[in-house]
Amino acid sequence: MTDEGQGPLAGLRVVELGGIGPAPFCGMMLGDLGADVIRVARVEEAGAPAPDAVLHRNARSVAVDLKHPDGVAALLRVVDGADAVIEGFRPGVAERLGLGPDVCLARRPALVYGRMTGWGQTGPAAHTPGHDINYVGLAGVLDAIRPAGAVDWAPVPPANLVGDFGGGGMLLAVGLLAALLHARTTGQGQVVDAAMVDGSALLLAMAYGAWRPGVWQAVGGIDIVSGGAPFYRSYRCADGGHVVVGALEPRFYAELLAVLGLAGDPDFAAQYDRWAWPAMHARLAEIFAGRARDEWARLFDGTQACVTPVLGMDEAPDHPHLAARGTYRTRDDGTVEPAPAPRFAATPAGPVRAPRPLGADTAAVLAAAGLAEDDVARLAKAGVVAVEVPPSK
Repeated sequence: MTDEGQGPLAGLRVVELGGIGPAPFCGMMLGDLGADVIRVARVEEAGAPAPDAVLHRNARSVAVDLKHPDGVAALLRVVDGADAVIEGFRPGVAERLGLGPDVCLARRPALVYGRMTGWGQTGPAAHTPGHDINYVGLAGVLDAIRPAGAVDWAPVPPANLVGDFGGGGMLLAVGLLAALLHARTTGQGQVVDAAMVDGSALLLAMAYGAWRPGVWQAVGGIDIVSGGAPFYRSYRCADGGHVVVGALEPRFYAELLAVLGLAGDPDFAAQYDRWAWPAMHARLAEIFAGRARDEWARLFDGTQACVTPVLGMDEAPDHPHLAARGTYRTRDDGTVEPAPAPRFAATPAGPVRAPRPLGADTAAVLAAAGLAEDDVARLAKAGVVAVEVPPSK
C-alpha cells in the first residue's frame, strides 16, 4: 500500500477476491493511487510469495477459506468496513460462496461491488469460458488490426492488452470510481458489471465512428491509423530493428520529407492521395532499410517528424524521456516495473510497496474488522484463516 494518507484515493478501502489478470490489475491501479487494497488468498497459499510481483504490489494480503461458512462470515466483517469489492469469478460463483452483491449490499448499502468477467453477467455466453483472444476476436478488434492486403491471414492478438487490461481491468477501475463518486454523493451503492468483450468493443469507438460499410472501411490495415498510410506505419531498418512514423499532420509530414531529403519530390507531393500510397510506401521502406534503427533515432531526435524507434521491453526503461519521467521504476530486488500513473499535482501517490507474502496481514485485517484475538485464534486453529505468516520488514 502507499503510505497512509497519500494519493488521491487515500482513505478508500477495497476488498479484492482472489483472481488473475484484469481484476488484480484494477486493484493494482487503485492501490497505486492510495487505496487500501486487501487481497484475499486461499488458506493453503499462506506464506507463499505473491504470484505476480507487479499486479499485487501496494496490497495487503489475507488468507481465508471461502468455502467454510466461518471464513465467509469473517470476510464479511471486513467487507462491512470497505468501500468496494472486486471479484473476477464466473457469474454465480460469488453468490454460491455467500459473498454475492445482494448479501454484501444488504450489509453495507453504500458498497460498490465490481464484477470482472469476459462475457458479462448476462447474455447467452455469460457462463461460457473464454480468454482475451476470444473477446477481442468476437468484438471486432482482431479484424480491425488485420494487415492491409492480407490474403492468407491469421489473426494475431496484441498480447492480452486489449481484452484483459485495457478493455477489462482499466474499464472496471473507471466503473468503480464512477460508482464510488455516486455512492459518496447519494449513499447508494451498486453493482458494476465490467465485461472484457464490452470493453474491447468500446475501444473501437473511433473506428466505428469513421466506418462506412460498403463505402470506406476504417479498419483492417486499410485506413490511416492501422497501417494503410505510408506516413503512419512501421519500417524495418538495416539492423533488423524498426522505427515508427506518425507524421499525420502536413507540417510534420513536411519535416519528415525534409529530413529524408524528399522535399519537393513529386511522388510525395500529395500526402493524402491514396493512389500514391503504394509507391510512397515502397520508397520509404527502401530508405529506412538503408540505416540502423538507432542511426535513424539519432537523426530524427529533436525534430517534429514524429519518427521514433520501436524499443524492446529491456530497452524502454532506459530511454532518456522515459527515464526522466520515471515511467518505469526498479525495485530493490532489481525487478523493473511500470510506475503508477497518471500523476497528480495535489495528491501524489506515496512510494510503491512490494507485494506482501500471501496471508501476511490476516490477523491485522481481522482485528481491525472487530474480531477478537481469541476468535481469530480459533479460526486459525480450525484452518479457516492463516495468521502465522510474520509481517515483512
